[in-house]
Amino acid sequence: MSPPDTSNSSGEGEAGEGNFQLNDSMGLHQPGFHTDITKHLGVQITLITAYSLIILLGLLGNSLVIYMIIRYRNMRTVTNFFIANLALADLLVNTLCLPFTLVYTLLDEWKFGAVLCHMVPFAQALSVHVSILTLTVIALERYRCIVFHLGRRLTWHSSLLIMAFTWTVSAVLAAPLAIFREYRQEEIPSINLRIAVCSEKWPHGTSRDGVIYSLFMLLLQYIIPLAVISYAYICIWVKLKNHISPSSRNDNINRRKKTTKMLALVVVVFATCWLPFHVFQLASDLDLVLRFEEYKFIYTVFHVVAMCSTFANPLLYGWMNKNYRNGFLMVFRCEDKPESFHPEGSFRTRSVRGPALNSRNGVPPPTAV
Repeated sequence: MSPPDTSNSSGEGEAGEGNFQLNDSMGLHQPGFHTDITKHLGVQITLITAYSLIILLGLLGNSLVIYMIIRYRNMRTVTNFFIANLALADLLVNTLCLPFTLVYTLLDEWKFGAVLCHMVPFAQALSVHVSILTLTVIALERYRCIVFHLGRRLTWHSSLLIMAFTWTVSAVLAAPLAIFREYRQEEIPSINLRIAVCSEKWPHGTSRDGVIYSLFMLLLQYIIPLAVISYAYICIWVKLKNHISPSSRNDNINRRKKTTKMLALVVVVFATCWLPFHVFQLASDLDLVLRFEEYKFIYTVFHVVAMCSTFANPLLYGWMNKNYRNGFLMVFRCEDKPESFHPEGSFRTRSVRGPALNSRNGVPPPTAV
């Protein structure tokens, strides 16, 4: 989950532990070799621009999502609590991972010391685990309520306990990336250079444990959750499609269809963004791509694609959900109009804690989706 441990990425030779690679012809060049495409000025400008946009959009969009859920009572629903949990996980990546990953990619040297060497890959893996577990919980909760007609949804106390559980489990699963990590000084005698390196260091000095961990994570972090989520949303969609109800409930069914479509699209975007990175990471652990001349560049491109998932969700909410769209516009216009939240755009089942903000303006509280 961390940047490739390379001083350059020609892949013509290897030195040290992990995937740290050195060019056999290093004695002819100073760091910043012409064989590494990421050293080209145009590529570096592109990478800086891409990472900066991801960080900016991620910070802005996810902060807005959390702010709206905290600020407006009508937005404090179980599904929105889980959406806020997704946003918090993405904010973790935007603040604690991406800036350091960009610098390490451009400089080929870890400038941030031993503590962050262990924390950055751990934080990124933690975020991904929290995201996929939260998406799974959302799918299963909607499956429980829609397919089995259970009117009583989770309470906010239960949702908070589930979120705490997802963070705890995610921390345990991500822990090996913090434990089996090494910060060291790498000597390059041919050019009398000493650089700081942050790389994986698995027990017994072999990559076998790393390969096992990657396969295990691919199953737990990607294949199994997406299989469960896909099954849940397929069942939900079939149920809603075939549902016959009185005309008075048609609006309710349509709202559920719209929200289910939006949440399913969030999963599709997440899976699409992370698939190339997962495949390439596994191929790297199996030593299938380390010899590619542009290994580092390919890794970086796939990492950028994966990180796009950290800002995609707020865009989807604003595009497909009326309440989020109105809320975003209110913030940008420096307005405070709770009446802008409409029932057809809400995630709420029913008000169980008294009149909502909208009732002060003669607008009924949001209804079920």
